[in-house]
Amino acid sequence: MSKCIKYHLYSPPNQSKHSDQKLAPTRYGVVIFPGFEVLDVFGPLEAFNALSLSYQLNLTLIAKTLDPVTSKPQSAAMNLFNSTFGESIVPTHTFDTAPDLDVLLVPGGLGTRAPSAQLESLIAFIKERFPKLKYLITVCTGAGLAARAGVLDGKHATTNKKAWVSTTAWGPKVRWVAQARWVQDGNVFTSSGVSAGIDVTMAFIDTVYGNTTATSVANYMEYERHPNSTDDPFAPLYGLTDANNSTNQK
Repeated sequence: MSKCIKYHLYSPPNQSKHSDQKLAPTRYGVVIFPGFEVLDVFGPLEAFNALSLSYQLNLTLIAKTLDPVTSKPQSAAMNLFNSTFGESIVPTHTFDTAPDLDVLLVPGGLGTRAPSAQLESLIAFIKERFPKLKYLITVCTGAGLAARAGVLDGKHATTNKKAWVSTTAWGPKVRWVAQARWVQDGNVFTSSGVSAGIDVTMAFIDTVYGNTTATSVANYMEYERHPNSTDDPFAPLYGLTDANNSTNQK
């Protein structure tokens, strides 16, 4: 097995770093939907907040409408104790008004299990915008949304290990990698569940802006990185192995 595959990096090894700020991506967008996972959004955004102290970045928060979007589960079946606990984000743009983007972040969360009709506009937005993006980042079950949009077809990707079976079912043409904290395939970065979104973001920053910048951001956050993408304790926890659960690897 090649070193490239061992570290779940499916892109040219000499990919250039954007040391020239004029070449670095500046237009970042995050799609938001009811029932989004909070850390899927704010883990990566904390890293990008730190990055924005060294690079000029613009952030767009995108949803179906401009109404506040809650992280609370919308289904009673997912809120058995009727908790009123959650956070809301106020979008800056809708799917129809969002500006051009360089980088799109797609979080996961219980909301990815919503009826398909409720997710149609979100999935359509991902599909429509993907060809124009420089980079796509998905966190957790956000990979399922990207898979449903067809933008992961033929690409290596990973997702939340507890939700592995249900999420990977949305992407029969995706080359799913079970034993992975995160995976990079060209300009697409995907992560395992929730907190792994921070690690895939650090990998993205390392790839695009260089290791020195990534280390600086991690130190600013006082975050201990997982630089080896195969360092995934949750795959074995849920009985997942590359041999039995990875797909379309040939």
